[in-house]
Amino acid sequence: MRVLQLACLTLVVLLLGATPLLAQTATPPQTAVFSGAAIGGGIGMALSIIGAGWGLGRIGSAAVEAMARQPEAAPRIQVAMIIVAAMLEGATLASVVLCFVLSNAAKW
Repeated sequence: MRVLQLACLTLVVLLLGATPLLAQTATPPQTAVFSGAAIGGGIGMALSIIGAGWGLGRIGSAAVEAMARQPEAAPRIQVAMIIVAAMLEGATLASVVLCFVLSNAAKW
């Protein structure tokens, strides 16, 4: 529940911080087009990084706990942990790059 409150508060602060940008008027020759792709890309990047951090924390804590219970299996557990963490980082990087590309295609 506390994480949800923090996420909502962060979203409100970010949207209030964007108010001066959204309140600007365009000069007559230009037309301002509001695109939700930039906001969606930013939120997508944030959620990807938050999810990756949470996942890596869970992987690390489970691996350390397993190594503490069975010290003789520590090398196998460590290798498995590194492989899973590398796959998680790859998926996170792909997600962040995709969100970045989509948000750069936005028109203001």
